[in-house]
Amino acid sequence: MLSNAITTYHMLAPAMRATPAQDVELVTLPLFHSTAQTCQMNACLYGGVRFVMLPRFDAAAVLDTMAIEKVGFWIGVPTMYWALLEFAASRRTPVASVSEHLRVCVSGGAPMPVEVLTRFEATFGVRVLEGYGLSETSPVVSFNQLQKPSRPGTVGLPVFGVDVRCVDDEGRAVATGERGEIVVRGPNVMKGYYNRPEATEDAMRQGWFHTGDIGVIDADGYLSIVDRKKDMILRGGFNVYPRELEEVLMTHPAVSLVAVVGIPDARLGEEVKAFIVKRQGSAASEDEIVAWGREQFASYKYPRVVEFLPNLPMNASGKILKRELRSGFRPSV
Repeated sequence: MLSNAITTYHMLAPAMRATPAQDVELVTLPLFHSTAQTCQMNACLYGGVRFVMLPRFDAAAVLDTMAIEKVGFWIGVPTMYWALLEFAASRRTPVASVSEHLRVCVSGGAPMPVEVLTRFEATFGVRVLEGYGLSETSPVVSFNQLQKPSRPGTVGLPVFGVDVRCVDDEGRAVATGERGEIVVRGPNVMKGYYNRPEATEDAMRQGWFHTGDIGVIDADGYLSIVDRKKDMILRGGFNVYPRELEEVLMTHPAVSLVAVVGIPDARLGEEVKAFIVKRQGSAASEDEIVAWGREQFASYKYPRVVEFLPNLPMNASGKILKRELRSGFRPSV
């Protein structure tokens, strides 16, 4: 945790002010979460950065606080970025007072849809650096660095002292550009799961922590997250990765937010279903989205079932809870 906090601070330090004024970071994630605890609280204490805390994420409060406190840095999960964009658009909130001081934003916790990332950068005039990590890795594994060009759709390069590979089911490294489970080795990796020796033994194999995430490493070493291994849909013998579909569905003009899951199907084992929050004022129907998807994806991939919801279930850290969608989530009115 200490090495990760120090590494986080030094990765963002080049964006610090060259004036005596103290830098300010806004904390909207809960401090029981490793990202807020390590990358914000501990990194700020280590680097002498003032941090302002809000008790919970609220789009209006976040934008007001950013303007009043002259916030230069912020870390959020993708749904928080989406919420700020939706709030600013629906209320026609001027963002100049926010973007005047905001110098770097960081996204983690879940893959950031490229559509959301590019919209946020254009709206607020700030660079968004996407990274990847888990609680078991304290948490940062890889990060898009300030001094290097970002590659939207990737979570950057392994951070200092951390090794990353993508491996097959036998633990062998896959070729560059091929999909495999992401495994991690370094000082940031946990000792084990408390009082769960079998789970620890399963996760820690041959000195590598097995994340349960599917990824791809390109020729330059940039890591892309394909999906969670457990979220992969097996439809009639074909592997369908929800994140791939979500990225494309987010580009549809009627789609504001989307989550794709597998639902039981007697014939195929699983069928592909998309839960969608529509953009305000959109009149698109479920059938229209299905027809559009048929044109975008291979025949075995596109969602045959679409359901519109006013909101999606999220945990305290802003992650979409797909297990609730699979088990029949019904939004509160």
